[in-house]
Amino acid sequence: MGSYDPEKAWFPSSWWNSAVALQTIGDYMQRTGDRRYLGQLDNTFEKDKGAFPAGVLSGDPLLGNFTSRAIDDSEWWGLTWLQAYDLTHDPKYLDMAVTIANYVYGYWDTSTCGGGVWWDAERTYKNAITNGLWIRLTAELHNRIPGDTLWLGRSRTAWQWFQGSGMINANDLVNDGLTNACTNNGQNVWTYNQGLAIGGGLELWRATKDPAILATVKRLADASIGPGGLVTDGTLTETCDADDQTCDDNGKQFKGIFMRYWTDLVDTTHDSRYADFLERQADTVWNRDRDAANRLGTRWAGATNDDHPNVFDWRTQASALSALIGDVPLPTPFASLAATLSPAQPVIMPSASGNATIPGELGLSASGYLPLVTLVSTDAPAGWSASPRAALVTLRPHGNAAPVYRSVPMRITVPTAAADGHHTVTANAFAAGLRFTAQADVLVAHSVDFDTGTAGELPWLFDPDHSQSNRVQNRFADGNAHFTYRFPFPADTTSAQVTLTIDAEFVVQVSSDNENWTTVLKEDRPITDGSNKADRSIDLTPYLGSGADGAKPVYLKVSDSFPNDGWGGRVYHVTANIVQ
Repeated sequence: MGSYDPEKAWFPSSWWNSAVALQTIGDYMQRTGDRRYLGQLDNTFEKDKGAFPAGVLSGDPLLGNFTSRAIDDSEWWGLTWLQAYDLTHDPKYLDMAVTIANYVYGYWDTSTCGGGVWWDAERTYKNAITNGLWIRLTAELHNRIPGDTLWLGRSRTAWQWFQGSGMINANDLVNDGLTNACTNNGQNVWTYNQGLAIGGGLELWRATKDPAILATVKRLADASIGPGGLVTDGTLTETCDADDQTCDDNGKQFKGIFMRYWTDLVDTTHDSRYADFLERQADTVWNRDRDAANRLGTRWAGATNDDHPNVFDWRTQASALSALIGDVPLPTPFASLAATLSPAQPVIMPSASGNATIPGELGLSASGYLPLVTLVSTDAPAGWSASPRAALVTLRPHGNAAPVYRSVPMRITVPTAAADGHHTVTANAFAAGLRFTAQADVLVAHSVDFDTGTAGELPWLFDPDHSQSNRVQNRFADGNAHFTYRFPFPADTTSAQVTLTIDAEFVVQVSSDNENWTTVLKEDRPITDGSNKADRSIDLTPYLGSGADGAKPVYLKVSDSFPNDGWGGRVYHVTANIVQ
């Protein structure tokens, strides 16, 4: 959710992926009872339900009510709003899902291939994902609308057509779609196509209790994890996860969609084979695909190389998170308690004398129907201190759809002798049998040296704005985007110099207060091929500030010198030398 843009109410640069990421957050809320993110769901609903020109939220014009020429994109949003309805019981979400489904039904066409929903408004392609989504969407509508027969009939018809369409091959794996001659096109078996075939069947089975449907779902599931299926050495693997390939922004989320519906399979069948596979994926993600900043990558087995690194971004996070969410045991708690611990300064650069004090905040939230008298305690590393050590906070939730929030100011004191490296501060919240542990990472550093786009960059990244990092070891800011680093130099610093490995069309500015900026580097030529990549040094001594904690912070901002052509400043590595 750190990547969620509250102004445009989406995850930057991806329309359908934003719907799926919000579904992942919805899955988390449903599974755990933690309802902290209902506000973001509603923010997206209210801000993005109108019409938008091409390029604002999608490459296509948005027609209003989350519909566009991309029929599958429309369906993803329909499922998102049905989940919001399940979480809140607010009828506006169900009404929106019905509106979307009515729009999609306009592209059900029996005149070509005997049925099926077209993938696009131009009616060029009938494929697996659009029709798997249609089965799930219509079955979910039936299961939420009392007395419905309309959507059930459409779901049954779609399931029967899908089974006979030819997209399911002889190995019970789902190829991507149909040729113009209405035969299996033999294209890739993507995990999300297999997942929606399983998920669509499960929801329709819940509506009908037809044993033949569940038997088909199990065949599709067994094929997924069997020989020649979608698993490599026990780990769910996309074809683009190969060491010599890189998944595009769409492919990054496919495995998470599969796991969302695999979790439904486990919950529905209670089959130990399916549960074991789910647990294996969660263990693999946690132990092999998680970096020091708790980011989750695109390759769940964790493989990486210089040419095709394991990529970490919000899409890969949402995808791998689905494996962890599925491993959370049921039933969902009747009430929930959650906490976040946020130091205002995640980096401390100690001076030669004097301790450093970090202001922070412990945020508490709860849902349920009874007051929760919450005991909060904090633990800091040896030699450190956190205040308050303990506190009592009363939370008075008003149901599961309206969580309440409280905050407790904190101060963390870091001794001068603290060793370089990452240190964990822990807060524990207890109330009525509920427990939640929140952790904050504080980096103690006597030097600055990090690759961008990695976990090592994050403590220094003060404001990512709308910058992006789509591969390991780079961060770039196109158009009106920028990114800002904060260097909290020690109070006894007398001089400082930073060196950036940078290219493309950059503007670099420096400030002592994050308000008044001085341009120190600028590329005046329109360079889009990286030919100007070089190490460039900047003297920061004139900008050494004066922070409340005695530090001398310097802010460094990178932006785009030619904002109209999409090749803004790109930084690969940052180092700094200081004299104390």
